[in-house]
Amino acid sequence: MTAIRVLVAGAGGKMGREVIKAVTAADGMEVVAAVDVALLGADAGVVAGIGALDVPIEADLIAALQRTRAEVLADFTQPGVVMQNLRLAVPLGTAAVVGTTGLTAEHLHELRRITTDAATPVFIAPNFAIGAVLMMEFAQKAAQYFDYAEVIEFHHEKKLDAPSGTALRTAELMRAAAQGRLADPATPEAGEVSRGLAEGSIRVHAVRLPGMVASQEVIFGGLGQTLTIRHDTINRESFMPGVILAIRKVRSLHGLVVGLEQIM
Repeated sequence: MTAIRVLVAGAGGKMGREVIKAVTAADGMEVVAAVDVALLGADAGVVAGIGALDVPIEADLIAALQRTRAEVLADFTQPGVVMQNLRLAVPLGTAAVVGTTGLTAEHLHELRRITTDAATPVFIAPNFAIGAVLMMEFAQKAAQYFDYAEVIEFHHEKKLDAPSGTALRTAELMRAAAQGRLADPATPEAGEVSRGLAEGSIRVHAVRLPGMVASQEVIFGGLGQTLTIRHDTINRESFMPGVILAIRKVRSLHGLVVGLEQIM
């Protein structure tokens, strides 16, 4: 069986470097190209700290795709970059695994059209950590029994989008599971402006501080009790089993698929 040919976009970033290491270490796949606007010409393996791979970082995604015939694009870039990358890669028949967050409902609608037209799948996960997926599943269960809930997410100060994709996905799943049960106790008189983003009846709060990677709490309140479900990401290595799983499975998917729980 031939190895899956992977192009890593955002190769010079913290997540991109981890993806390069994880793909190189995994059986049955290889990094054939690395794209970033920074560190041009540097060897992707050296940048990732694993030694030379003879894969120089380059800026032209189309040229890299056409030269290497990459089968999977692993995109860990920025919200302003990811859609342009997908508009270029998917029509060429390159499946994509996307860890970049900040995509809007309009973006997802466009991706559903693009993937259908090209008959090429795109997989998006707000969070690739297995524990984060379980946290969301537990939150869905609890949402069926409590009357109130809030989400607080914590990330490093350089994260561009707020709230995080994980927090918004959690609130979406909780609302669906609660079927109208959850209520919003906030009122304008109680300081509406400081109550976080209202996602339906769930308030979502974003904290950005140096020293953090990614953490999230879902707090439920009921008569005489509270329940807190929390997941902490200690380092970015925790995302890699989910990324590798997605790279292995994405070519067997159809259209746009969102959420690691869909392929676990």
